[in-house]
Amino acid sequence: MVDNPLHRLDAFELVKMGKSTITVGGLGAAIVIVAAALLAARLAAAGLRRLRARAVGNAASLYIVEKLATYGLIVIGFLAALSTMGVDLTSLAVFAGALGVGVGLGLQGVIKDFASGISLVFERLVAVGDFVELSNGMRGVVHEIGPRSTRLRTNDSTDVIVPNSVLVNDQVINWTLHHSTRRIRVPFVTAFGVDKEKVRAAVLAAARSVPFTSPDDATRRTQVWLVGYGESALKFELIVWPTIDAVRRPAAIFAAYTWAIDDALRGAGIEVPYPQRELRLRGLFGEEGEDARAALRLEPRAARRAKAKAAAVSRNDAAEDLEREDPEEPPLPVQGPPKPS
Repeated sequence: MVDNPLHRLDAFELVKMGKSTITVGGLGAAIVIVAAALLAARLAAAGLRRLRARAVGNAASLYIVEKLATYGLIVIGFLAALSTMGVDLTSLAVFAGALGVGVGLGLQGVIKDFASGISLVFERLVAVGDFVELSNGMRGVVHEIGPRSTRLRTNDSTDVIVPNSVLVNDQVINWTLHHSTRRIRVPFVTAFGVDKEKVRAAVLAAARSVPFTSPDDATRRTQVWLVGYGESALKFELIVWPTIDAVRRPAAIFAAYTWAIDDALRGAGIEVPYPQRELRLRGLFGEEGEDARAALRLEPRAARRAKAKAAAVSRNDAAEDLEREDPEEPPLPVQGPPKPS
C-alpha cells in the first residue's frame, strides 16, 4: 500500500486532550464548518431582514425569528466544529465551568448586556419601531436590538448606541407601546380678566385645525384646562391626543401646537402677557376710559382688535416637519382590526 503524504498530513496530531486527539484534518474541517455557519447566519439574517421590511404587521415577531436563527446557526456551527475536531464535549464540562466563572468575572458588563438583549427580544416591551425616551431625556426610534447594545435614531437623524442593560434596568418611557396614541399637554398663558370661554373656543379651533390631531371620541377629547394663576397671567393647558405618527416627534408636536395657539390668540385679540408693571390713571384732564385715550389721540382698543383679527395666519413649520418621512425609519404597524378581504 502506497503511503500518501496528504493522508499523513491529515492524520497528523496537533493536540491531545485526554482521550481526544485534534488532527490537522479535523481542525481544517472545523474551520470550514464554522465559516459555513457564519455565512449561513448572515444570509438568513439578510433574508429575514428584507422580509421584515415588507411585512408591516409582523415586524416584531420576524425580528425575534431573525435573532434566534442567527444565534442558533452560530452556536450549532461551533458545536459541530468541536465535534468534528474530535473533541469530547462531555470532557469539557469542568473546563467550561471554570472558564465560564473566569469570563463572568472579567466580562460582567458584556454578559449583563447580552442577557438584557435576550430579555428585550422576548419580552417585547421595547421592540424595533417603538419610540422611547430614556431617563436622561434622550428620545428616538428603536432601529436595532443587538446582542450587546440597541441603536436608537433620533428625530435629528442621529444614531445613539445604548447598552441593553440600560433599557432593562433604568426607567424607559415607551411612547408607542401597543401602538396607541398618548395624551400631551401644551401650556400657554393669557392676561388676567380675559373671557375664558373665548380662549377655549379659539384654542380648540386651532388644535383641531392641526392635521395630526386625533378626532374626538367617547374617551379622548381635545380640551382646554385652566390650571392656575401666575404672577401676571392665567395658566392654561391644551389637552390633546395627536395621532400615533406624530407621537414619534414630540418636540415638533409642542412647537406646532404652540405656534397654532399663538396664531389663534392673536387672531381673537386675546392678550398674551409678560412680566410688567402698569400705571393706571383714573382721570386725565377730566376724562376717563376711551375718552381719555381720544384726548391723547391713542388708537381705540376696538381698532387694535380689528387689526389683530385681520392678520394673516402664519406658516407653521413644526406642523410641516411632522409630515416629513425618515427613509430609515421602520414601517409603522397596522392600526386597528384587519380589513375583510
